[in-house]
Amino acid sequence: MSTSLTPNDRLRTQLVPTRLGRLHVRATGPAAGPLTVLWSSMFVDSSTWFRMLPLLQRAHPTRAFALIDPPGLGRSDALTRATDIRGAADAARDALAVLNPDGRPVDWVGNAFGGHVGYELAADPGLLRSFVAVSAPVEPISIELRQRINLLAPVLRLVGPVGPVRAAVLDAMLTDASAADPGIRSTVLESLGRPERRSMSLALRSFILNRVDVSALLPRLTVPSLFVASDNRGDWSPADAERSAAAAGPIARAVTIAGARTLVPLEQPAALARVVGEFWGEVESGGGA
Repeated sequence: MSTSLTPNDRLRTQLVPTRLGRLHVRATGPAAGPLTVLWSSMFVDSSTWFRMLPLLQRAHPTRAFALIDPPGLGRSDALTRATDIRGAADAARDALAVLNPDGRPVDWVGNAFGGHVGYELAADPGLLRSFVAVSAPVEPISIELRQRINLLAPVLRLVGPVGPVRAAVLDAMLTDASAADPGIRSTVLESLGRPERRSMSLALRSFILNRVDVSALLPRLTVPSLFVASDNRGDWSPADAERSAAAAGPIARAVTIAGARTLVPLEQPAALARVVGEFWGEVESGGGA
């Protein structure tokens, strides 16, 4: 059974057209409230926000929340061609035009892949009000990880996320303690199993193998930004997040959450909800980052 503190029947669902196909969106909160977008990590979908969402709703009842399954993942349309993070950011802009027709700046919270998309959006003047990047390295993947993915990619393409592919995803996404939790583990595995094999394979190429260094974007960020590192992800350590925040300048700061790897909203929802809420309070009071 999936870990979920928010019954699906309390969420409004829709498919939003974009240049990368229709994105599956779960929405909740007052329709007229300021919009907060939660965009999930690669391999998984917006169900990974379900443990954190009720905490955000209780603490911020006037906000509207839109939980978006990324292109080619979850219940969004299958990818039909390879693209890259910039292509995903363009699809996000398409979705925001539908979800936020009055054009008010939105608050963006992105986990891993969602953070990579957010770096692109946060450099657009007037699009976002604030930006939270959770476990989202600004550099491309390492040579070692690229080699490992290239070995597993044919398995994913031919038979899907089984065996060594599934084990590799769990290891990359979760700490050992989280992977041993039946609810957390099933949330990852169920969302991993939703896309078609070809779509997942194209997403892997597009959003991981084609990921480029976006360090040059950091000084161009236009909104208060919070970089959230975990204590157990080697390719974006707390020190890496601090360096990224320093490169972005006074509008950004970094924090670290313990007991998590990549899927911090799923592994440590209360701690992440607390630091995000504190950050939003600073933004609303004019204190920025």
